[in-house]
Amino acid sequence: MNNENDQNQSSILEHLLELRTRIIKSLIFFTFAFIISYINAEKIYNFLLQPYVWALGENNIGTKRLIFTALQETFITYLKLSFFSAICFSFPVFLIQIWKFIAPGLYNNEKRAILPFLIATPILFVTGALLAYFFIMPLAIKFFLSFETLSTQTSMPIQLEAKVSEYLSLIMVFMFAFGLSFELPVLLILLATVGLIDSKYLSERRRYIIVIIFIIAAIITPPDPISQIGLAIPLMILYEISILIIKYLERSKNDKS
Repeated sequence: MNNENDQNQSSILEHLLELRTRIIKSLIFFTFAFIISYINAEKIYNFLLQPYVWALGENNIGTKRLIFTALQETFITYLKLSFFSAICFSFPVFLIQIWKFIAPGLYNNEKRAILPFLIATPILFVTGALLAYFFIMPLAIKFFLSFETLSTQTSMPIQLEAKVSEYLSLIMVFMFAFGLSFELPVLLILLATVGLIDSKYLSERRRYIIVIIFIIAAIITPPDPISQIGLAIPLMILYEISILIIKYLERSKNDKS
């Protein structure tokens, strides 16, 4: 009995030590990515600035600028950029370390079931972030810029003087929110795999899910219709794709049984 307890304690200790090693490796890579990102913070800034440039157009670039109103604002903004970039580059490494930690304790069929989720997770996240970067953000900026007015004899002009920190925070939140939202199929298929939901359950509650999607889109995006619809429509499409994939998995499981 004591031998069994000693073996269990030894096994738990080994798992904890391995977990610590995986976490340390992930943190080391994150630190390295953060340092490299900070060194190249100006390049990252220029990259994230492009949606704003696209929205302005070539003819209006010279009439706009980004400002900062505090001495430390640009420095702190570069730290935020570096942190954001380090998370993006470290995300696949985190997943690989998680996989290496759990894979030895899985059977081959369990590995085949989980591996597609690990592969799909970064792909869907990047897809959502790129959608926000190339399509949604420029449209949202154009919408906000449409409220500018010229001066007249009876009124003063209304012009945008965007702060560097506020713009970069906005686009980083946009990209992160879209990337995270695009993990919906992974979540739904994972829940279906463990038996908590099925395709019938999702199909019957489609109307409620659509309402929830629009509510979520309204919460995590700025209060403009373009970004809300731009997030809600892809999520609804992904929801329908998830139902189709779950139906296919259910048919495959029934055929095998």
